Amino acid sequence: MIRVEAVRWTYAGADTPTLDGLHLHVRQGETVVLCGPSGSGKSTALRLMNGLIPHFHEGELDGAVHVDGLAVAGTPLERLGRRTGTVLQHPRRQFFTDSTETELAFALENFGEPPQHIRERVAAAIDEHGLAAFTDRRLQELSGGQQQQVACAAAAAHRPPLLLFDEPTSNLSTAAIERFTATLRRLRAAGATIVIAEHRLHYLHGLADRVVAMRDGRVDAEWPGEEFATLDDEALRARGLRARTAPERTRPLPAYAHGPSIDHDATPSAPSGAGLTLRALRCAFRGRRVLAIDEAHLPAGVITAITGPNGAGKTTLARIVTGLQRHDGEVLLDGRPLKPARRLRESAIVMQDVQRQLFTDSVEAELRLGVPPGAELEERSRTLLADLDLEPFGDRHPLSLSGGQQQRLVVAAARLSGRRIVVFDEPSSGVDRRHLRSITGIMRDLAADGAVVLLISHDDELLAHATQQELRLRPLDGHRDPDVDHPTKRPGWYGMGK
Repeated sequence: MIRVEAVRWTYAGADTPTLDGLHLHVRQGETVVLCGPSGSGKSTALRLMNGLIPHFHEGELDGAVHVDGLAVAGTPLERLGRRTGTVLQHPRRQFFTDSTETELAFALENFGEPPQHIRERVAAAIDEHGLAAFTDRRLQELSGGQQQQVACAAAAAHRPPLLLFDEPTSNLSTAAIERFTATLRRLRAAGATIVIAEHRLHYLHGLADRVVAMRDGRVDAEWPGEEFATLDDEALRARGLRARTAPERTRPLPAYAHGPSIDHDATPSAPSGAGLTLRALRCAFRGRRVLAIDEAHLPAGVITAITGPNGAGKTTLARIVTGLQRHDGEVLLDGRPLKPARRLRESAIVMQDVQRQLFTDSVEAELRLGVPPGAELEERSRTLLADLDLEPFGDRHPLSLSGGQQQRLVVAAARLSGRRIVVFDEPSSGVDRRHLRSITGIMRDLAADGAVVLLISHDDELLAHATQQELRLRPLDGHRDPDVDHPTKRPGWYGMGK
């Protein structure tokens, strides 16, 4: 199905190749996992397979790539698109429409499929992927994890023989990962060829026919799935790979909080001291209430994990405390009410899609942005870059870095910001084992400096290392805000929803 022969690829403007002598063969119906350190070329390898390299991304390509008998370099993207379906690290970047139904239909429409067939395939995809709850909502209203689920369904809706997934579980809750795993099993049983680039390996037990570790743009090692399952943790650590099994995580102390959105079995007594206090917090989108907290306290000097299923309002809460989201209720810092504009000045955030918050033309300039200059800053910047393995890239444009390297750059900028409130929203996307520990260390340093540190994550490995207390949220499914007009249901598409 896939033949990658001696491929060398250098992105336009880059000094060194991202892929350097890559050889990789994938058989029809095989499920292959690509793993390895951040920046090893996993995402770039997927772009070779779906034709985005060389048809979309600019650069210099040597070697040959064939997919399903087609020479990728000489085959139009639309023809390759019939044979492949791709899920990117950040699904927002691959959406073309504003609703679940139309997104599922998009590829089928472009391929000129009959309307009746499109309706049948969209209905089947909604059922197979458990998307019924999303069909009356706009994509931008869904959480990152919910968008990831829609992207997976859209990639498979036209039933291509080859499916490519780039960190498909980075924003998914445990329950959503279980649903995604079941989907992979169905696709695998139906004969699809599947290639998954991943750092989180524990959910893939029993699914992978072969595991391929990459390093420096080429294959470093590979194992049959059964052999990989026998590797001990030391062998994985030596190659920079994460654990094969999810860590056992003891529940930390619950944060003081109560209200409809809070999912704690017990509420501790009200604390005192510095930190964030939330009172009568309410937020609704188009009449649908998504967050309701009567009172909560998030102390300074502590890493508070904000957890819960996809759609529970975790990112919404992050946007509220950083002044990015309109809401009802009050947010106080050290007992003083803070208006949104003041919260913006007091906050730093590492978003799920960090590419949206890179603004300068070099790594070093990105670190200096918004931070007063000084000798101490220069020293701290060099130390951070070294700790995060970014030192060789000081002059590189941030958008030329890999996804994991971009993630670490924004984490470093948050560390240097000197802000009182620092939010990490799924900061382990694209992050390997070594840098998982580095990011944990940065969060602990921020807390030790007296910041309010909030960690939003579904990554059990990161949560096990970093969490000191937990604020667990639950979804307010179907809860309509009586103070907001109910939205009018959109007209049905192709007869759907009528």
